[in-house]
Amino acid sequence: MTGDDHLIDLPRLEDWIGDRLPGAGARLTAERMGEGNGIANALFLLRRDGHEWVLRRPPPVKNHPTASDTGREWRILNALKGTPVPHPTPRLFCEDPAVLGATFMIIDRIHGFTPGVGLEPPFDTDPGARRDLAMAYVDGIVELAGVDWVAGGLEGLGRPEGFLERQVGRWVGQLDGYRTRDLPEEPFLCEWLESNRPTMSPAAILHGDYSPFNVMVAPGTPARLAAIIDWDTGTIGDPLLDIGHLLARWTEPGEEPVLGPPAGGVESYPSRKEMAARYAERTQRDLSALAYYEALALFKLGVILEGTFARARAAGVPAEENPMARSVPALFRTAAAFARGDRE
Repeated sequence: MTGDDHLIDLPRLEDWIGDRLPGAGARLTAERMGEGNGIANALFLLRRDGHEWVLRRPPPVKNHPTASDTGREWRILNALKGTPVPHPTPRLFCEDPAVLGATFMIIDRIHGFTPGVGLEPPFDTDPGARRDLAMAYVDGIVELAGVDWVAGGLEGLGRPEGFLERQVGRWVGQLDGYRTRDLPEEPFLCEWLESNRPTMSPAAILHGDYSPFNVMVAPGTPARLAAIIDWDTGTIGDPLLDIGHLLARWTEPGEEPVLGPPAGGVESYPSRKEMAARYAERTQRDLSALAYYEALALFKLGVILEGTFARARAAGVPAEENPMARSVPALFRTAAAFARGDRE
């Protein structure tokens, strides 16, 4: 192990794995992947006898007790076996916190890249490949919306009845748990979301945080998702919230990015309307209330990220050094723009 933190006890992990993964008896190594702090799950690349896996466990600090639910993620990944939805193959799940201090799971390593900020060739220079990549994002949740979640054993994972009716109250309640400042447009958004709530689309598996930051793209063309990742906020609910989340964060030429532009800039990508049309055509779901889902997605994301702001503020981080000081108000303002029809 690299020894960069205390989140993993390698000898104890090795004893727990034993012969349940290939390479028993060979040396197991673990290397931290990605950022070493923040609210994201902690990831470790495991290697043994030429085999590679990824271990996922919750971070030391969570914004809310329901965040980073590894058991939920494990259930969803197993339900996706045999479906067209690209996902990591689950291997082992440990619900005994005595092993590593928290529940964790081990999944196959996915080879590809995450297009959150940058793009790899040919997507960085080929306009056609870039357009196809954006449509591949859409196709991922098209396939997800078509999965038979009952047959996959996901009954009880969420409460689809009344899903939309609960959303505003749930997220305002979470915000009240760490509220430190007034947020622009919050009263308007709460009232508008309650007054303009559509009839829920037929229930399906909902990723809950779907964006290019939570997919991995296979190398080369044609554009193809190697896997959708980070399923710990997944549930059974209204799948239109996934397309709403993807499109609400999407930036077109001439627009102010809500968080940041698509990887590689805004050129050569399709518009939100084109991406929505593809989703509607392939799923046959009604997107006439898309603005509602876009506004709700940004409202929800703003509430979650305000927890990050509040935690940093409590630790003494000055507002000018905390990116959430500006990002969260921007999310609320953009959510209101979708609600008012100023952004389409």
